[in-house]
Amino acid sequence: MIIEIPLITTIIAIAACLYASYSDLKRGIIPNKLTFPLIGVGIILNGIYALMIGEIWYIIICLVVTGFIFVLGYIFWKLGAWAGGDVKLFTALAALLPFYPALVSYKILGVQFPLEATYPFPLTLIINSILSILPFIMIYVFYVVAKTKPYLMDELLSPVKEYKKNLLLALVITSSVTITIFISQQIRLQIVIISLLLIYLLTMVISKLPNYVKAVLVSLVVVASLFYSFNITIISIITLFISLTVVKIIRQLLTSVSKKALQDEYPLEELSEGMIPAHNVYERDDEVYVDEKSFISKIKEAFKTRDLNIITAPPGKRLVGTLAAGLTPDDIELLKKLRDEGKISDKFRVKKGVPFAPSIFIGLLISLFIGDIAFMLQIIISWII
Repeated sequence: MIIEIPLITTIIAIAACLYASYSDLKRGIIPNKLTFPLIGVGIILNGIYALMIGEIWYIIICLVVTGFIFVLGYIFWKLGAWAGGDVKLFTALAALLPFYPALVSYKILGVQFPLEATYPFPLTLIINSILSILPFIMIYVFYVVAKTKPYLMDELLSPVKEYKKNLLLALVITSSVTITIFISQQIRLQIVIISLLLIYLLTMVISKLPNYVKAVLVSLVVVASLFYSFNITIISIITLFISLTVVKIIRQLLTSVSKKALQDEYPLEELSEGMIPAHNVYERDDEVYVDEKSFISKIKEAFKTRDLNIITAPPGKRLVGTLAAGLTPDDIELLKKLRDEGKISDKFRVKKGVPFAPSIFIGLLISLFIGDIAFMLQIIISWII
């Protein structure tokens, strides 16, 4: 029975995340009737486990970790990064699994898996969930496009139509790799980071050359590479071509297509509580305006104009923000008042909230069976360096 309690809490956690994912995808909420009882169940079961093993510190650490995760989640909620349901679900999982539950153990290339970090297991779960959201967003956006906005498919698949550019870039990169290998062999320098940097610089330089010069240089280098290693060169060119096309599709999926797929304009009369604004609304010098620029675009603009005020200067008093909690009744009334005063239009853009519960579910499975992704990346980087 002592051994079974961690297994029971793990099964409950997996089942809870599965149901929360379904509810978040179906209705856009993680119900309180799921998360609140789980917090109590987790504390009770771990309290029983502490008594059975005779270690009172076990339940004390459970309470401390659960409280810490709630506070951390509350901060994320105040910053607008998480919804309330996400905070409560993470808190429930912390109560259920304050320590790493050793379900499986295996080795790959001499490395013991799952990889445990030095910090508490709930932090591993949060890190893995955040890292898991990127592939989930891609799948989710693709699903939305295919189901509700199929006209965006042409824009999404536009990189496929640019096959000539992708093929040329693949040949340029192949030439850069070939030249880098030749240089490394001549000076007997086999440092991965320096080689990658040289490949990047050569690719940039060759890409900027006049078309005629570029064509001659790439042709000569690729022919030489084919002569010395035909199979590897062909496989490399094909792999690069496919990879470049896929990366460009992913970029489309996460930028312009994502914006169009997950945002819609509504008349102010149709706005409802919980809708998430697609942009911030500010007031400055009695003028109201919307700030549609992302933080990344502001960095790019600041870099081009060499004006850091674009990033650091406050744009004014924020009237309505893009918090995950969405619009409040007061926000909606304020927008209507601003419309009546002629300061904004009758249309307001809102965005669909990307369900986070499925990413938490994926993060939980990764945490249980693979380990801490951040710790894994740290090991890989240390090995490369």
